[in-house]
Amino acid sequence: MSRYKVYVRPRACKEINDLPGHVRQRVRRAVDRLADDPCPPGSKKLELSESEHPVYRLRIEKWRILYCVVESDFTIDVLAARKRPPYDYGDIKELLNG
Repeated sequence: MSRYKVYVRPRACKEINDLPGHVRQRVRRAVDRLADDPCPPGSKKLELSESEHPVYRLRIEKWRILYCVVESDFTIDVLAARKRPPYDYGDIKELLNG
């Protein structure tokens, strides 16, 4: 199995850095592990028509990591790290274009 290259968008990086300390460390470890397994246990593929590539969410406690997998390039693009609730994925189109 090939190792994926993980890119964290600047907005997602800021969101991760702003997380509470114990959650921040877990999120960073989870993002690092995506390089070896882009669909780890607990991840869920989101049904979106806005994206040409699959978008997933990974749950860590009340937090969600949103990321896009580009199989052809073996890359993962981390889009956001948000608290759910209240986050409802309403800005997913903006995240995909940004």
